[in-house]
Amino acid sequence: MSAPQNHPAEPRTIGVLGAGRVGTAVGRQALKAGYDVLVATSQPADDIALMVQIMTPGAIAVTAAEAAGSDIVVVAVPLHKYRTLNPELLAGKTVIDAMNYWAPVDGEIDDFENEDRTSSEIVQAYLARSNVVKTLNHIGYHDLEVDGQEPGSERRRALALAGDHQDAKELVSRFINRIGYDAVDAGPLAAGRSFQPGTEIFNGSHTADQLRSILAALREPARA
Repeated sequence: MSAPQNHPAEPRTIGVLGAGRVGTAVGRQALKAGYDVLVATSQPADDIALMVQIMTPGAIAVTAAEAAGSDIVVVAVPLHKYRTLNPELLAGKTVIDAMNYWAPVDGEIDDFENEDRTSSEIVQAYLARSNVVKTLNHIGYHDLEVDGQEPGSERRRALALAGDHQDAKELVSRFINRIGYDAVDAGPLAAGRSFQPGTEIFNGSHTADQLRSILAALREPARA
């Protein structure tokens, strides 16, 4: 059971764990939306300060512990490194899992092979006291920075999210909306299977109505 968390009415700080292409793109988009952004890697903050200044100007290089104090923490490390995360630091926090398991590209990872659970469910089991929300995994890091539009824009792109904690999903939905996308609740964390690599959602760009239609069709029982 995850620890309770008192959510702010609107998230103000975004912590990003990981400074690769995905993490820095999320950081830049969050900065553009007016958030305070804290970036951490496995390296000391002083060692990544210049890189962060260049890659995400306006963000602050910090330790993982400092990033974990943010209203929302985005995990954007290579999935095979998920066990380098400190579950104690993230206890009680809303954590966005932006990682993917894509064996044909990244190679097989024992933790995720021959598993009925989705990769995010396995991450949630490891971060047992966190509130994990799966999203931001089915949009390219470049697209994230160019496809965002104001709320109400015609054919605004939507992003799915899945999680087992409703308050965490609501917090993340507000974040997704503010960085330029409609948020569509796909259901519990297990529903993240519907937008993993290789799925219709993962492979395309969809409006909220289109995304809801795809999700609804996936929920329908198969016809004989």
